[in-house]
Amino acid sequence: MREPQTGGMVQMALQASTKTAIDSPVIPDRLYFKIGDVARICGVETYVLRFWESQFPQLKPNKSGTGQRLYRRRDVEQALDIKRLVHQEGYTIAGARQSLEGQQHRTAAPPATASGPQLNLRPEADHTSDASRSAIAQVKSELREIAAMLSSPPLAVRRERPKVVRVRPESDRLFPL
Repeated sequence: MREPQTGGMVQMALQASTKTAIDSPVIPDRLYFKIGDVARICGVETYVLRFWESQFPQLKPNKSGTGQRLYRRRDVEQALDIKRLVHQEGYTIAGARQSLEGQQHRTAAPPATASGPQLNLRPEADHTSDASRSAIAQVKSELREIAAMLSSPPLAVRRERPKVVRVRPESDRLFPL
């Protein structure tokens, strides 16, 4: 009778975990990456990146004057996240999109902690003080004055012309010695 080889399974699991740590690509320290560079880093073809751009609104590389895609570091990291979700974790495109949107919402609004003061960024009528109201009213009136100045026709400024003085040469030579 054969005994189960549990040691082999454990070894395979360890290899798999170290392989994912090793396979994590190193992103070079550059400001912009061309699409071919990003494709090499991610291990996908360029047409896959272009498809992902159409499916994931988070992946928006800049374009140069000639129309060449220029990815920033965060775009490369985003592409690596998409690849991880789709190729390694088995998400569909729609599922990966939802997962990334969920990550964006979690990072945009950090969880409330009991250690620090909480800020309410939504102004409410009860919390607005008289000093705030007067400051806002003053800013509004100054903005109206600026808008009125910008909408009025410019004043005609009369420019004086410089006087031209004719200098008579002492000799007929152009370059006197």
